[in-house]
Amino acid sequence: MIRASLAALALSCSITAVALAAPQDKDPWLWLEDIEGAKALDWVRKENAATDRLITGRPGFEADRKRAREILDDDRQIAEPGEVMGDMITNFWRDAANPRGLWRQSPLDAWLAGKPVWTTLIDVDALGKAEKQSWVWHGADCLAPDYKRCLVSLSPGGTDADIVREWDRTTRSFVDDGFVLPQAKSSVTWEDADTLLVATDYGDGSMTASGYPRIVKRWKRGTPLSAATTVAEGEQADVGMNVFALVDGDRRWPMISRGKTFYTTDYLIRGADGETYHSTTIPDTASLRDVLDGQAIVFLNKDFGEGFPAGSLISLSLEDMAADRQVPIIPVMAPTKAQAIEDVSATDNILWVKALDDVEGKLFALRRDQPNGRWSQKEVPLAANATVNIAGTIGKRDTILASAETMLMPPTLYAVSETAPPQAVQSLPATFDASDMSVEKRFATSKDGTKIPYFIARKKGTTGPVPALIHAYGGFRSAQTPGYLTGQPYRAGPLGLFWVEDGNAYVLANIRGGGEYGPAWHQAALREKRQNSFDDLHAVAEDLVKTGVSAKGKIAISGRSNGGVLVGAAMTQRPDLYGAVISGSPIKDMWRYDKMLAGASWVAEYGDPDVPEDWAFLSKYSPYHNIRKGVKYPPTFLYLSTKDDRVHPGHARKFAARLMENGNRVYYHEYLEGGHSVGADHAEDAVRAAMLHGFLLRELVERK
Repeated sequence: MIRASLAALALSCSITAVALAAPQDKDPWLWLEDIEGAKALDWVRKENAATDRLITGRPGFEADRKRAREILDDDRQIAEPGEVMGDMITNFWRDAANPRGLWRQSPLDAWLAGKPVWTTLIDVDALGKAEKQSWVWHGADCLAPDYKRCLVSLSPGGTDADIVREWDRTTRSFVDDGFVLPQAKSSVTWEDADTLLVATDYGDGSMTASGYPRIVKRWKRGTPLSAATTVAEGEQADVGMNVFALVDGDRRWPMISRGKTFYTTDYLIRGADGETYHSTTIPDTASLRDVLDGQAIVFLNKDFGEGFPAGSLISLSLEDMAADRQVPIIPVMAPTKAQAIEDVSATDNILWVKALDDVEGKLFALRRDQPNGRWSQKEVPLAANATVNIAGTIGKRDTILASAETMLMPPTLYAVSETAPPQAVQSLPATFDASDMSVEKRFATSKDGTKIPYFIARKKGTTGPVPALIHAYGGFRSAQTPGYLTGQPYRAGPLGLFWVEDGNAYVLANIRGGGEYGPAWHQAALREKRQNSFDDLHAVAEDLVKTGVSAKGKIAISGRSNGGVLVGAAMTQRPDLYGAVISGSPIKDMWRYDKMLAGASWVAEYGDPDVPEDWAFLSKYSPYHNIRKGVKYPPTFLYLSTKDDRVHPGHARKFAARLMENGNRVYYHEYLEGGHSVGADHAEDAVRAAMLHGFLLRELVERK
């Protein structure tokens, strides 16, 4: 969707927003929140068509789409590990012949040797065709130790809400008269082979204001769901209830978490009677990560007593908590000031920790010493200056599966043990020539003096300002780490690669609000401090200008979901600085966000607009409410899905309409499937990468 711009005053300085009065019912575009309404969908089709006419017929579009699809469907891609089930390992695989994917298994030793022998368990494309449903895979939970029975989750069209069905791995078929949960935003786990813990939509009053389950029930095999008995309840104002199980060797610990807010959770454990669940001593601000040797591994988001600082790990006895006894607190690991603990996984005898060190990955192996129960650690080298991710575990072998990659180095998947050198299981062949490209890590200085790291990829020897694309997120403790350019930025396939090959600069900014430096980095942009994340983005853009990398008006910014708040606020505050904006599945209306789909669950992150003191700071940056007449804003590309049941499509629709109403250029593309992640398959992802590349070329390179 694009419209010619009206004559407008281009600002050469920042716009300082003032607190707005509560808009109440004065929203002329409210009708666009009617997700499946005929009038709203007619508007969507019209604007989709307008964007298609401008972009899909451009020279180079089809070549970009085809190349993006080839990269995404490349059958040389790494077969990412799913779950290790005894001597087998699973994988979920998508390629050109299987766009919705194959869930399959191979003998573990063959897979580790790089010579997997795959057997298909579920062909999602074939299943969808047979059942006349547009199934999107949401995963499977198979019950140890034999992993015979599995709970398979499938979403119609890619929504968060899915259907759960019991499946038999030995017969490779759904179980007749087995457990089946109807479509809902459910949470389900095995309590034992004949019993499930189920949090789902049980009818009126059973869901929270955020749209997630409020009630957990125990469901016995052979009985209807209506006969399930309640074991725990939350409040309607909660985010929601979830169920899960920790597996420690041969022991299974079913548990319940009550999300009171996005950042406070009560954990419930099954008591000694084997029936009831009661609260634990885990602080409600902490996160339960894993279990090893009977010890719950807990990450502290806030200081906990004397000697247990925020950002560190502690361990607590599950046996003591189940018996409701006093629980000793044992320190496990405390990171340095430059580090942040990001991921934790346990094998039978080792706790593996992935940490960030100035946004670069490191692996640590920790053991619980006997007899004093204290923890010792040592670093396990994998790859220098790389992004590291824990991809899976092989418990009985005390081995983890971990990947390492950079923007220019394709990912390699390793089997890592404590004593032997890492064993490469599979490497993605280079999909582009990186010999003439370089990557640097730099630091920009934000408004309050904080140093903000960012990574920049461009061609070697580049001189003079070139167009730049900055991708950022800045929220919900989510760290942004640099990955191979064929997957950057998030959900846009090889857009980052295309942009660098053009001779331009691609930048990943590690602004506050994420988890790059632990809890304090997130809390520095929480609620009334949100402006810090916007200032950080401005600082990175201005650093690109100051150092001659790019120029004002030649910098594009990109953000998804919460990143939609970020880029929306940034463009309305500094329209002079940015030349184009990409916004995917975005949040834009901070007055109504908590009343739309899952929005109520984010109040702890943003604030409550119904509280006058909160609206005072929300109104200063709410992207939808800070679009001003007479201001020329950067051309904006909004992409999203009608089926997104997390972030309401009304955010993007209304933002686009208000920008257009004031004469600004807007490109709009709303997919009918895909959910919050937008693309239901690689075909849609490839189209999006080509469209966004065409948009950037049109607005930053070709337009004078």
